[in-house]
Amino acid sequence: GGESETVIGAWMKDRGVRRDMRIATKTGWGMEHGDLNPETLGTRLAASLERLQTDYVDLYYAHRDDPNTPQDEVVAGFSALIAEGKVREAGASNFTEDRLRSAIAAAKAGGVPGFTVLQNQYNLLERADFDADYQNFCVANDVAMLPFFGLASGYLTGKYRKDADLARFVRGDRVRQYHEGKGPALLAVMDRIAAECEATVAQVALAWLLDQPGIAAPIASATTPDQLDELVEAIDIELMPEQIERLNKAVPQG
Repeated sequence: GGESETVIGAWMKDRGVRRDMRIATKTGWGMEHGDLNPETLGTRLAASLERLQTDYVDLYYAHRDDPNTPQDEVVAGFSALIAEGKVREAGASNFTEDRLRSAIAAAKAGGVPGFTVLQNQYNLLERADFDADYQNFCVANDVAMLPFFGLASGYLTGKYRKDADLARFVRGDRVRQYHEGKGPALLAVMDRIAAECEATVAQVALAWLLDQPGIAAPIASATTPDQLDELVEAIDIELMPEQIERLNKAVPQG
């Protein structure tokens, strides 16, 4: 959001580290009509660049699909910003497979750059928004998936074990569905695999994501340096095929 962009912009300027950063931001949420029309895309980006105190972003997302703006206009708007050097890559968030397919087809038909990144919800508990067909399509079309809620709003860190835990944390109400559903059975499997790998439950969750087709990098939140170190170390964990299978079977999909 705007407040976050302002904080990040001030931080980068103070330290002079823009060249070392990869900045992604979004547009197209909260407006009733024309979220992704070219004029709005440009106006919103200009405001973001001012807050970020930079002249480009590495990745500019459509925060959600806009059925009110023709797809050819949407991709033309993003491609114009890319041509101007204000955006390096365009991303789609919360897009269904059909709508991403049509957006990419519109870009190819217009001979302009299309979406190269997808950001949908995807984790061990939530796989409907990036099923096998969608994965195959993205892999075939060089669309990198950067899933949000990689840790299922924190549930897959293992910190929600008891009813009382739901009241202790900010996202307790959000994860109640997991705690009262398939979550405990999954955590039991993850606990065993974490012990086998000498890893944490959160690291197992991210290692599973990194093993999935089309995943470039999972998105997970950290509030302390120690948590960040823990999550980054998931890169070095290699799950065995039978461990992957046990995790998949713990929460059947479909």
